[in-house]
Amino acid sequence: MNTIPFAGLLSDLSTDLRDPALLWQLGAVLGSLGLGWTLSRALRAGFARRDPNAPTPHFGVASFVRVLSPLLTVLLMLGAKHFLAKSQHVHLLNVAVPLVTSLAVIRFGFYLMRRVFARHGPVGAAILNFEKIFALLVWLAVALYITGMWPELFDYLEQTTLPLGRNKVSVAAILQAAISVAVLLMLALWAGAALEEQLMKVQGMHSSMQVVIARMGRAVLILVSVLVALSLVGIDLTVLSVFGGALGVGLGLGLQKIASNYVSGFIILLERSLTIGDMLMVDKYYGKVTQINTRYTVLQGLDGIESVLPNEMFISGPVQNYSLSNRRLRVATQVAVAYDSDLDLVLSLLERAADGIARVSADPAPVATLQRFGADGLELELGFWIDDPENGKGGVLSDVNRAIWRALQEHGIAVPYPQREVRIVGAAAPNVVPATTPLAAS
Repeated sequence: MNTIPFAGLLSDLSTDLRDPALLWQLGAVLGSLGLGWTLSRALRAGFARRDPNAPTPHFGVASFVRVLSPLLTVLLMLGAKHFLAKSQHVHLLNVAVPLVTSLAVIRFGFYLMRRVFARHGPVGAAILNFEKIFALLVWLAVALYITGMWPELFDYLEQTTLPLGRNKVSVAAILQAAISVAVLLMLALWAGAALEEQLMKVQGMHSSMQVVIARMGRAVLILVSVLVALSLVGIDLTVLSVFGGALGVGLGLGLQKIASNYVSGFIILLERSLTIGDMLMVDKYYGKVTQINTRYTVLQGLDGIESVLPNEMFISGPVQNYSLSNRRLRVATQVAVAYDSDLDLVLSLLERAADGIARVSADPAPVATLQRFGADGLELELGFWIDDPENGKGGVLSDVNRAIWRALQEHGIAVPYPQREVRIVGAAAPNVVPATTPLAAS
């Protein structure tokens, strides 16, 4: 678009007010606004009726409707301007097009920021403040464009240089580089988030493979965006070879652990030794895997405490996985009964007591066994299986023990407790007179 001096713009608009052809421009503006809003609503309704389980990806288009409305309006205005410019002046459209374009840019920026930084939670205060700053900068740029001050400002920034080593770089080039990198990084992060959402919906693909493809895809997108941004600015990419050498030296000297954790993360994701939802015991940590990242893995304990563990722990040390090939977990409890108890009846009571608990698996069935002949009674063990180790075994173990106690009490089976006889070495034995022996007369 050509620059529009503000004074000439006001003069042209005042002239157009006396021209009946201005009604065509006004009708084009209003028609574009109404038609753009209608089309965006129709697209939103179409995606709202769409089957969420359908295999066709949509990349969050349903939430893109706030951007579609001004975007479609701009396209319609550009088309109307193209046709009306052949027969009349289009000064009103010259003002309306940049205004609606700025609105589309602002809403697209909001959409990208919220899709990248607030996908699974509320919008934070920092994002809201940044959105206000972004909108203010866009409106300021539009005002400079309409008033015709944009070329003068750009020339001033182009002539102002800053020394960087032996070279001088203009402020305009620095701003262009920063804006290019920021825009392309936002697009790369948005594309990575959309790719991850689509991969998580793929049926038949292992969750570890979904995570590793999503992580690698995001890393590649970010790398490509940075390289493309640097190329657009005019920076020679061969200078990155020096940075690559320095990075290699840094990895060799001080970043061994970080590099090891990243490599271990990809190994875990590729070999599928653990997945999200598995119950693990690593060192002294026990819990459910809730996140698998390229550097660390998060275990959530049954008490709600989350442990952030470096991935190297899962590669270099032993790991107990309660859910690797079979989610069933065996739980056992011990009880002792008196020697005069009916052993077969007691074993049957123990097995029936466990069968009545909801979390106890029926296949394989609970099994009660005689472990040993103890000093105080017969020591028995009841073993049973559960299918939900992520819920812990303390609750089901308590329920089974209570059921065992009720069953033993109902059948009058005694649970012995330790009895000990204490003797004092070297003490004189007390004189005990039998009750049947008559006392001698004095």
